Amino acid sequence: MQIGIVSDTHDNLAHVQQAVSLFELEGVDHVIHCGDIIAPFSATPFDTDAFEFSAVRGNNDGEWALGNVVDEFGTYLGQCGELTFDGVEIAVYHGTNTVLREALAEAGTYDYVFHGHTHERTITSHGDTVRVNPGGLPIEGADDAFHVALLDTEGSGTDAITHHQLD
Repeated sequence: MQIGIVSDTHDNLAHVQQAVSLFELEGVDHVIHCGDIIAPFSATPFDTDAFEFSAVRGNNDGEWALGNVVDEFGTYLGQCGELTFDGVEIAVYHGTNTVLREALAEAGTYDYVFHGHTHERTITSHGDTVRVNPGGLPIEGADDAFHVALLDTEGSGTDAITHHQLD
């Protein structure tokens, strides 16, 4: 199973469309947004028959209607959530609080912890748990391009994750 991971799209519809197109091209089964979608209108491009969709709330998601809109076509997990695909346990959290973000990874409860917030793509191992940030819109001090990530549940560890730069 292929899982798409995206974060910090901040109402940039061009980047949202690029992410959706890549996920469709790659045959992704489920997309997880790690927060900071911002407004409901920029969540709706993820409403496609090509894949299932889940999202968590980011610190800049100011419109409370976002959760209702996502729930119309996907699953809104609130502040954080747990998902399981093919026996792979995943925690999803925007990542605003560094202590909580690291605690999820260090707990050893999950195979993967997905988060965003920093706009910097990362893959780090914490024992048997892999912490993944797909990146986000480019910002100073982080990534200089927009990135998303894919998880292949048939793989394991860091080798199962690939990052993709989008224009």
